[in-house]
Amino acid sequence: MYMKSKLLTIIACAATLGISAQSFFTKTCYRGAFAPFPNPMWTDTWTEWDPQNKNYPAPTLTVASNITSNTTWNSGQTVLLQGPIYVKNNSILTIQPGVVIRCSKAVAGSALIITKGSQLQANGTVSAPIVFTSDQVAGSRSLGDWGGIVLLGSAALNYTNGINNIEGLPVSPDSEFGGGANPNNNDNSGTLKFVRIEFGGYVYQPNKEINGLTMGAVGRNTIIENVQVSFANDDGFEWFGGNVNAKYLVSYRNLDDDFDTDNGWSGNVQFGLIVRDPNIADNPAVSTSEGFESDNDASGTTANPLTSGIFSNITAIGPLRGSLTSSVATGYRRGARIRRNSNLKIYNSIFMDFLRGVHIDGTLCEQNANTGALKYKNNIVAGNVAGLTTERNSGSTFTATAWFAANGNDSIASSASILVNPYNYTTPDYRPTNNSPALSNVSFTDAALSAVTSTVLASISTSLSLASNSLCMGQTGNLTPVVFTASATVDPNFCIMAWMAGTGVTMSNSLTPNPTFTIANPGTYTVALMGSYGSGTVSSVQSITTFTCLDVSVKEHDADIFSFMPNPADNQVNIQFGKYISEHINVELLDITGRVVFFENVNTLYKNQISISTGDLNNGIYFIKVASASSMFTKPLILAH
Repeated sequence: MYMKSKLLTIIACAATLGISAQSFFTKTCYRGAFAPFPNPMWTDTWTEWDPQNKNYPAPTLTVASNITSNTTWNSGQTVLLQGPIYVKNNSILTIQPGVVIRCSKAVAGSALIITKGSQLQANGTVSAPIVFTSDQVAGSRSLGDWGGIVLLGSAALNYTNGINNIEGLPVSPDSEFGGGANPNNNDNSGTLKFVRIEFGGYVYQPNKEINGLTMGAVGRNTIIENVQVSFANDDGFEWFGGNVNAKYLVSYRNLDDDFDTDNGWSGNVQFGLIVRDPNIADNPAVSTSEGFESDNDASGTTANPLTSGIFSNITAIGPLRGSLTSSVATGYRRGARIRRNSNLKIYNSIFMDFLRGVHIDGTLCEQNANTGALKYKNNIVAGNVAGLTTERNSGSTFTATAWFAANGNDSIASSASILVNPYNYTTPDYRPTNNSPALSNVSFTDAALSAVTSTVLASISTSLSLASNSLCMGQTGNLTPVVFTASATVDPNFCIMAWMAGTGVTMSNSLTPNPTFTIANPGTYTVALMGSYGSGTVSSVQSITTFTCLDVSVKEHDADIFSFMPNPADNQVNIQFGKYISEHINVELLDITGRVVFFENVNTLYKNQISISTGDLNNGIYFIKVASASSMFTKPLILAH
């Protein structure tokens, strides 16, 4: 009786496709900021939903004067920031992960201002974010306890002469931004990653507050990712010109606007979350509170560069929070107000629970919308006051409703069942429900968006593993099938992921991330993992996995078939063929990946042994394979030079 065993050799080749330097946006299969379950929310771990009651450590370092040379605040420190602190003289302020900066309420206007030519390198991590917050104790913090963070750069903007000063701060070279006649759109003001900014917005002058994060003419080499602004006494994020890009922004329960774009900003933002509090809005005599507010400039001129930035995949939760009868602060108005000749572009986003949806404000913006310079496409507007999905000015003949529908937008009366749990402040779930309209009608084909969107799928990685160490055992003529499992880590932006398998491979489920594959016979097989972005797109093979199952047969007295020595071997191994071996055989030496490193065809009538030189091979495990037309025998060999 012959005992059969099989050696399964797995070779995984995961394809990782890069995104070109010109591309910024990643295609998704959903509208809004988050992929559906089981993908986690990108807000997990590093955000804080209850900063009022968060206990922060006592300060260990006080900073009360300007920073004029390269400086580092180290992990483990808690900094007390006293007064407006300017980083000057082309200096770099480096803040290590986990540092907490408590900003003084008692010292007027405490803020961090990065002047032109200087940099802020604030690289937090998902488990150790950097936090800027009030110095007040838990339970006693307020909007406007301190100023905020200001980044000032030398990129282009449409103020006269290409230069201006941030409002509220004293007019001086330290508050100046913009590159003038020779702007540098590749300017670098540093990096903000995994950063929280809480309770900013100090009133420097009447109706002049800086925002949670204020960006003046900031250039594209600046990196802004995973930044949360909470309880700011003005806007969450405001861009004055420049072309800086950003991803993963959270504007949480702030006073005025969430994303405010002005003065020729032309960057890109993907994945943003807006959460409004019904009791927190600006004074309507001063400013109405909007999710988006966008101007070309304060006078609505045609000054260049035009405000023409692009947003995609924003989830905005308005103050109504699921109930049209909710009482909200009088300053609330719209999900988006695009005015004063702006050419802003918003795609694939969700605006729910605002009193009004999108307002195309003014004749020039209406013209921009009709010509396609201003874009609002493939968005959801839900749960707003009936009849106010779109808004136009009194006396306007702009066909706002028809324009809205023609651009692939959806108007939905109720916001129920769009997201899983968007109204719990402390334990929210902003992911789409299983049947959410957010999982359809997404598109990246518009020319302005597609020009800066990756044309390749993100990478998929795979691995294969044996389900059990004993699954390769069987009997002659009654082989136990070899079973193995695959595990896939897939970019959550894929709409569809599917496995394919070659002939001879049976799959448990082609659509599951972790299928089981079964093979009944020795051989070499291929499985492929495919990804696509849904209907109308072409699937692309992103990962190919090949595996070889080598049928290893040994007799109970295996010396009667073939034997070899020495084992372990050094420079040579000698193979002796037994009496039961076939007359014409192929002898192979395979490495651990199944690659053939030696081959010889042998007629055993004339030759009952051969030698294989192994001196040039690397140390490791190899396999001697002896095969005839009807059978195959394999034994392991160890090389140790």
